[in-house]
Amino acid sequence: MTGPNDVEEEQQKIGAFARFLISHHAPLLRSIVLSPDPNLHYPLLVDFAELLDFDPSLAHLFFSRPSHLLPLFDEAARRCQDVILENPDDLGHTASKKYHVHVRINVGGSPLESPETFPSIGRIRVKHRGILLTLKGTVIRSGAIKMIEWEQLYECRRCKHRFKVHPELEAGKSIKPPTSCPSRGSKTCEGTYFAPIEDSKVCHDYQEIKIQESTQLLGVGSIPRSIPVILMNDLVDMVKAGDDVIITGVLSAKWSSDLKDVRCDLDPILIANYVRRTNQLKSEIGIPDDDIKKFEQFWLHHKTAPLRGRNAILQGICPQVFGLFTVKLAVALTLIGGVQHVDASGTKIRGESHLLLVGDPGTGKSQFLKFAAKLSNRSVITTGLGSTSAGLTVTAVKDGGEWMLEAGALVLADGGLCCIDEFDSMREHDRATIHEAMEQQTISVAKAGLVTTLSTRTIVFGATNPKGQYDPNQALSVNTTLSGPLLSRFDIVLVLLDTKNPEWDAIVSSHILAMNGEQGSKNAEFIDNIWPVVMLRRYIHYVKQHFKPVLTKESERVISSYYQLQRRSAIHNAARTTVRMLESLIRLAQAHARLMFRNEVTQLDAIAAILCIESSMTTSAIVDSVGNALHSNFTDNPDEEYAKQEKLILEKLQVIEEFQ
Repeated sequence: MTGPNDVEEEQQKIGAFARFLISHHAPLLRSIVLSPDPNLHYPLLVDFAELLDFDPSLAHLFFSRPSHLLPLFDEAARRCQDVILENPDDLGHTASKKYHVHVRINVGGSPLESPETFPSIGRIRVKHRGILLTLKGTVIRSGAIKMIEWEQLYECRRCKHRFKVHPELEAGKSIKPPTSCPSRGSKTCEGTYFAPIEDSKVCHDYQEIKIQESTQLLGVGSIPRSIPVILMNDLVDMVKAGDDVIITGVLSAKWSSDLKDVRCDLDPILIANYVRRTNQLKSEIGIPDDDIKKFEQFWLHHKTAPLRGRNAILQGICPQVFGLFTVKLAVALTLIGGVQHVDASGTKIRGESHLLLVGDPGTGKSQFLKFAAKLSNRSVITTGLGSTSAGLTVTAVKDGGEWMLEAGALVLADGGLCCIDEFDSMREHDRATIHEAMEQQTISVAKAGLVTTLSTRTIVFGATNPKGQYDPNQALSVNTTLSGPLLSRFDIVLVLLDTKNPEWDAIVSSHILAMNGEQGSKNAEFIDNIWPVVMLRRYIHYVKQHFKPVLTKESERVISSYYQLQRRSAIHNAARTTVRMLESLIRLAQAHARLMFRNEVTQLDAIAAILCIESSMTTSAIVDSVGNALHSNFTDNPDEEYAKQEKLILEKLQVIEEFQ
């Protein structure tokens, strides 16, 4: 029960916060007053750091008792509107007081971004209950939007006192009739009969979501924890499954269902006050200006020999694996990707590339998968044996009598990279579900009456073993047991065969022994000159963000001629030489131009894309000496080597042009 002193104290807090709003957020309050719809819920965003500067004691009190002070802050926002409405001449006729204004607290840039008040979901404890808490995670489940009874006016039949009753979210979502009268008269009212006032019920929008901590921040063996979050009013429908979010709110607890002979536990739940989507920030990771200058100076230094510069970057990809130049180039081009194209009819042609490594055991496939995941800002690693179609795409789960969709690996990797090891271990039915996700970049779902489409703008990086001994005379689909339609969706398919090559074996064995032997210091010097992972990651993000390469006439002619040649000569790999291959060539040429720090696709980029496709074809149309991708090494003078290959390719393609 609250006394007169408590009421006076509350009024002081409302007054202090109202002064803060008038001094710092008058334009925002003015725009709310001028809004035409009086029934909408309006958010009023307040930075905690500003409140801390204005009134430290009020800010500290709010941090420790947010549940008590938030309704007072909302009341202060309503009172501030009265101050603004005192001058109606400045506002016009549409100005009116809005009763549904909610103060949203943004803790970004304030002392609350400390580990104590910004813990990972797995580190939430009882001590965090009741304080203002901020959690970061990925939305894995998004519930339906419902209506909740939020306020009901009751009248005491004995003393005629009227008071509002709100639901206890811990005990349930419905309002329970009061048991005692809260009147503040001279005598305590002992009334026990209360009548609800007609038409006084207030309902609010309500939605439950579930967020899970990022698996990339966890150690090996840790299970990612999740927590349900309650969104209300203007916060509902702000996020969907697969979104990265930072949520500020109050940690509460909810009684689990009271089943007979089952212990009733309290489950933690976060009642959200402010939700910030960080999807847009994924591509905008902080790249210091010093690093951008380094990139520009690097390419100025390699202006005369650009391919030597390119190879210096590629050597930083998986440096523990010796050689494998073709694979490292393919990984770089896949991660960088091309430019998404939308034609006049609205049809999208994806910019993301997909890569499949087919190889014998011990050829370093999994090493490349793990390293690629480090270079991507958002990645999910899974194995074919441990993945079902529901785990990869989306699954329908029943929670509290209601069906919800829970996001799988491809949806959680939206805007990033999905690595699938042991691709051949997946069941045929499960492999078929990723067809749409790879090409159309969406997943259409019809489960348990939920019919929807989810976004999967994901790079798929697969690794698989061949079926038995690889037979070069057979088609790729026979050697891998993967269907033609699925293979055609991969931009690059590299075959790594562990064939006996005495010269190569001698080089590799001496390299591995040197890593552990006396020559370790020489290797340490070599590794010092290699781009570190952080630098590579920043470089990939920078070129994806800043370069949108356009095809030149020369590159268009080279790509078109090569595509026509492949269509004529393809016998074994008819499934691979479709229009998708032409799109793949364009994507790879654009990715190579980005890798070379350029905004236009030159003939060099087109020929580099052709060499990549040639390496991924078991039967080459042009280069007879492609050889095994496993035995491809970095050459001492790549620019000279390229000049020879360019001459050879252009001579072959010239035949096509003359023939036409």
